[in-house]
Amino acid sequence: MDSAPPGNSRFITSAQDGPHRDLETLVRRHLAQPFRKPIVDYNRQALAAALAARDAWRPGAPLVLDAGCGVGWSTLRLAAGFPEHFVIGVDQSSDRLCRGRPEKMPENAILVRADLVDFWRLLAESGIRLARHYNLYPNPWPKIGHLARRWHGHAVFPVWRELGGELECRSNWAIYIAEMAQALSLLSNQAVAAEPYATDDPMTPFEKKYLASGHGLWRCRVSLR
Repeated sequence: MDSAPPGNSRFITSAQDGPHRDLETLVRRHLAQPFRKPIVDYNRQALAAALAARDAWRPGAPLVLDAGCGVGWSTLRLAAGFPEHFVIGVDQSSDRLCRGRPEKMPENAILVRADLVDFWRLLAESGIRLARHYNLYPNPWPKIGHLARRWHGHAVFPVWRELGGELECRSNWAIYIAEMAQALSLLSNQAVAAEPYATDDPMTPFEKKYLASGHGLWRCRVSLR
């Protein structure tokens, strides 16, 4: 999907015409019940490798997490934009991580293969706090029955609060960002707004493709410090 030519991306279709009616109930349930799924060892190894790379570059440097980084374009951009930070790009697909990168990763960044559900929890269990946290164009799972697969409806969602940082989520589906803003408001006890987003300098292959296809872009942001 990352390598598809620009300008041919289909618009998201869904039977939903607004935020899911069960979202608040689901988020509150997850907030009240710890998520106890066992963690797989390869995810522990991924975190250890990422932290070792950070400490080899600059011990204790503030962390930026590029969650679902795909081929790593956004990780490169974040590393350049925050040169005093160490950026960890995480994706579950080894294929995406091995193709499409425009250049070698800089010293203040690393790409690792891991399941984000485990990686987020391992960061929190290790007492690690993020300076910045990006979730750029996650899978929207647009069917009504897919709510629990969207990150804001997933049982792992409450761990974002423990990780802290300046959090930003972007999508080309307005409903996804409206739901994310609602869920983040519940998580942070702050008013979080969904807002249209425009750029002439796309940060990811998806962002480039959506812009070329005439899609609207949306984002929400919150400080979880």
